[in-house]
This record gives sequence, structure tokens and C-alpha cells, in this order.
Amino acid sequence: MNPALVPLVDRRTPAAADHWDALWQALTDGALDRADILALLASLTAALPDGPSLLALLDSLDRRRPAPPPAPWPGTVNVVGTGGGPATVNLSTASALLAAATGVRVVKSGSRANTARTGSVDLLDLLGVPLTSSLDHTADHLAAHGIAFVGPFVYPGQLARLALLAAPTPMRVFSRFLNTVGPFLAAVPVAAQVTGVSATEPPPPLRTLAVRPGGPVTWLTTNPAGADELLSVTDNTIHLPGGDTRTLRAGELVTAEGTLDDLAPVSREGVADHFRAVLTGRAGPPLRATLQLNAAALAVASGHRDDWAVAVAEAGAALDDGAALGLLEHLITTCARGGRVG
Repeated sequence: MNPALVPLVDRRTPAAADHWDALWQALTDGALDRADILALLASLTAALPDGPSLLALLDSLDRRRPAPPPAPWPGTVNVVGTGGGPATVNLSTASALLAAATGVRVVKSGSRANTARTGSVDLLDLLGVPLTSSLDHTADHLAAHGIAFVGPFVYPGQLARLALLAAPTPMRVFSRFLNTVGPFLAAVPVAAQVTGVSATEPPPPLRTLAVRPGGPVTWLTTNPAGADELLSVTDNTIHLPGGDTRTLRAGELVTAEGTLDDLAPVSREGVADHFRAVLTGRAGPPLRATLQLNAAALAVASGHRDDWAVAVAEAGAALDDGAALGLLEHLITTCARGGRVG
């Protein structure tokens, strides 16, 4: 094993930033082989590093980015989940569009399918929605549309190189680790972030990342179903910075009728058409209510609204008057013109 991996695998003490620095340097120097990478990833997945080790990881990666991100964009919220949990329609992407249709400034980061049947990027490809290619491009999209789906440029290149070295072993084998850190890897200067956690309680390392100094104000959401989105059919808990929580009782803000089966995805062949139907609010009361709940969370987290009931009502109106679906179709048209705005 390469000596750079020893302190990261040993775990007798928290990994420091210089330990991660040594890993990235060995990666740059071509000093790591496939066995080294698989051993590292297997260790990280078998037992998640503690909070300080993960903070050191992010600090180390941040120092290797081409340039520091600008000051946070006011009133802008990123929605990104940990993946995993029961399979549902891509609720985070739909709620991002719905919230943006009500006037919330939304950034959506995400990835291709790892644990889900269709990841957010897979869905956007099927729909023909453009991803942004730089922070300037992202700012352009926010100014023109109120929403931006960011491309892979926001993620550290080191992780892509690890994936290449690990091939042909797919990265989904290591999904437990990647799902935990993934929502915090995107260098997007948002003011707030809503991250659904596919567990009944956020693991301690995730709580540590959620209050990382210099990071956005981050909400972690959980529910008894273990879904990484708010669900209308069950109670939900929002874990706020500082340790406070807010419980949204089933039926409190939206109807609680239905079951998880009503939120299930359809086959990949029909996913684009079904997603459009979801954005009309006519794909069934449970899906409609779940979308309203998640869009309202983005409105409140971003500071766009401070009243949950008002935010829920506005989301329902944006489904009924076609604003959410219209925003999607407008983005698709923009892509057909070359994907650039401004």
C-alpha cells in the first residue's frame, strides 16, 4: 500500500488536511495503482470517517480548486439529496423547478444514477435541459430563469480520477461514502442548502459537514421512510443549524393521503413524459402534495418566504397555472438555441 494511504485507512486518529494532501499528490504523481484506490474506497465505505476527517477532506479539496468561489449569491438555495432510500420520482428536480416557478432562486446540483433508477443528470439529459458550464454561466441562468442546473465543473477533479483508476469496479459499490460527502462537494456559492438524508436520523459526520464554517445555511431532512426528500405521506423532520429541529406532521400542510407506492418512478422509457405530468400537478394527490411540500421548503430555507402555508399555496398555484411546466419547456427551448443565455 502506498504510504499516503496509511493514515486514511488506519483511523487511529482523525485524518488531517495534510494526509489528504499527500493522497492527492500521490494521485497527481501517478504513484497510486488500482489496488491502492480500491483499498482506500473500501475503507471509506465500510466505516465512514469521523466529522473532523471529512472536514479536513473538504478543506484539502477546496485548496486545489482553480479559484475560490465568489461570495454567496443572496437568496439562492441548492437542493441536493444523499440518494438511496425508497425509489421515487425525481422529486428534488421537480421541486427545484416548482420552487423557481414561484420566484425562488434555485441551484440544483446532482449526478447520474448511483443508487436511484434515474439520477437528476440522467433525467435532464432525457428532457434536453442544459447544464451550466461555469459559475458565470450559472449566474446567467439564474438571472434569466431563476434556476440553474450545474454541470460537473463544480465537483473536484480528483474524485473523477479516483473513479477512472478504480474501473472497471463501478463507483456505486462505494455509494455509502459518496452519498454522504456528495451533497457537500459542489463548489456553488449559494446562501442556503436543503439536503434530504436517506436515513431516519442524519449520521454524525453529516451533521458536522452541515455546519462547516463558511458553508451555506444547511437544512438536513429526514423521515421514517428513509427517503431523501420530504414526503407528504409521513412525518418529516428538518434538522436546522445549531441543533434545533422542526417536525412537519403528515397532514399539517398538505394532504397525507396515499402511500410510498404513489410516489414510485416509472420505467425509463416513460420517465420524461411522466415528469411533465408531475409538473402539472395531475399525477395524483400524493405526488402533488409532496412537490408542494418540497418546493415550500426551498422557499422558506432561501428566505423567499417565512410562512410555510403561503409557500405551499404558491407552489400549488404554480402547478395549476402551468408555470412549473412552462419553465421546464422554456429551459428546453433555450438548450435548442445553444444552451447559452444573456
